Amino acid sequence: MFEHTKCKLLKVASISGLLAFAAGSAFAAQNARPITNNPYSPAYGHPYRHGVMPTPEAHARMRAYAAQLGMRAADTGPKTLAFGGGVDGVGVTSGTPQVYLVFYGSTWGNVSTDTNGDLNFDNDPNGAAPYLQELLKGLGTGGELWSGTMTQYCDGPLVAKGATSCPSGAPLIGYPTGGVLAGVWYDNSQPTPNATQAQLAQEAENAAAHFGNTTSDSNRYVQYVIVSPTGADPDGFQEGDFCAWHDYDSSPYGDIAYTNLPYVSDQGCGAGYVNPGNNLDAFSMAEGHEYAETITDQFPLGGWANPNNPPGGPENGDECAYITSGQGALANVSMGTGSFAMQSTWSNDTNQCEIAHPIVQ
Repeated sequence: MFEHTKCKLLKVASISGLLAFAAGSAFAAQNARPITNNPYSPAYGHPYRHGVMPTPEAHARMRAYAAQLGMRAADTGPKTLAFGGGVDGVGVTSGTPQVYLVFYGSTWGNVSTDTNGDLNFDNDPNGAAPYLQELLKGLGTGGELWSGTMTQYCDGPLVAKGATSCPSGAPLIGYPTGGVLAGVWYDNSQPTPNATQAQLAQEAENAAAHFGNTTSDSNRYVQYVIVSPTGADPDGFQEGDFCAWHDYDSSPYGDIAYTNLPYVSDQGCGAGYVNPGNNLDAFSMAEGHEYAETITDQFPLGGWANPNNPPGGPENGDECAYITSGQGALANVSMGTGSFAMQSTWSNDTNQCEIAHPIVQ
């Protein structure tokens, strides 16, 4: 072990009978209803895939299915996101966010350290590992305001379940001044498994133990990102039409927030959407998507999500995925450690997707 501190279409056999719709005006746009189960969603049938980021192809199928039925894919109306009431008293990351990167399994290959102090691997054809480390070091630096959107969201107990804005005095999500990378672990104790959801949760628990985060308090503002190497198939990534998802695990160390981040460029996942020919776009877009959703909905579905699309609904990243032009379009975000392709996230107070937003204090 080596430590350096400081998501193809789901094979749906049939969609007949999944949803029942009335004839006539129910299909009219003005009477559009939310989709309760979109069979083209990579989260369908996988209740632990919270905030799942679909591949661009799956996302297009989801939207086409909704449009065909005259239904909205997401209720992007005023105050779209509502507070879920918390899980074990937690809704959001109301302190400074901390992210631990776990490079999972020995098939990442040999490891070295570069001049930035980042871990590099010889089975990392796109250089994703150092790129992710610099991204997480860069959040909250260089005046970046992508993180500002999240600072409008708050936690209980002053916030009523179903609230769509924050009362005075409610603890807000902290701006990540100086970066969020809290530690990096290369867990090469075994070959990289084609991990199940249960194995990914266990690896997050292993990471908590490795970093000494063995109490609920030490995991309160923390998330663990489990990164698999190229060619790996965590939770059926290679055929599952998703790029990444997040969830939480109830462990002996308290509730633990974690992300399944496969080697996303293996399935495209927006590679080159901002910077043509650059596969690294996929990594910052996917990790940014899941990071933003975790800090606003740390232990799903107790934080902020769209209640109009049950069973819990889209989170702030889901509302704004793959916007390629106009308001909220994908863009490079400049940070103190470089420029990173990012997607926008939903802002209740402006009622739109924002790539930048003033910090709320």
